[in-house]
Amino acid sequence: MKNDRRMIAYIIYIIFGAVLMVLGMLEVVDSFWSGMGGALIAMGAVRVIQFLRYKKDESYREKWDVETQDERNHFIRNKAWAWAGYLFVLIAAICAIVFKLLGQDLLSITAGFAVSILVLLYWVCYLVLKKKY
Repeated sequence: MKNDRRMIAYIIYIIFGAVLMVLGMLEVVDSFWSGMGGALIAMGAVRVIQFLRYKKDESYREKWDVETQDERNHFIRNKAWAWAGYLFVLIAAICAIVFKLLGQDLLSITAGFAVSILVLLYWVCYLVLKKKY
């Protein structure tokens, strides 16, 4: 049942992407949205192919299940998210300073807000997880 819902969601992504692309070709929406439609079509198609392969190929199903449920892979994914978060904060903070030095105040403020929002999200998540565990 859960897998059937996923398949329906992937098909909806493809349909929604096609609608956005058609609207872009008719110049109802700008090229950003038609590009987003193309990305949705590609993502939906890849996921449908993966889903069909998962249903038909037993060895692929076992490999996929191990990869998604293995504790080591969970640890590696969590560690990768942590590294990505740290690097994002550092890069955005450096960008805020560089943009300010270059006189790009709007970009500097945007990068500064991005750092602030991520740090705020970190602390909220930390407090929630601290109470949970």
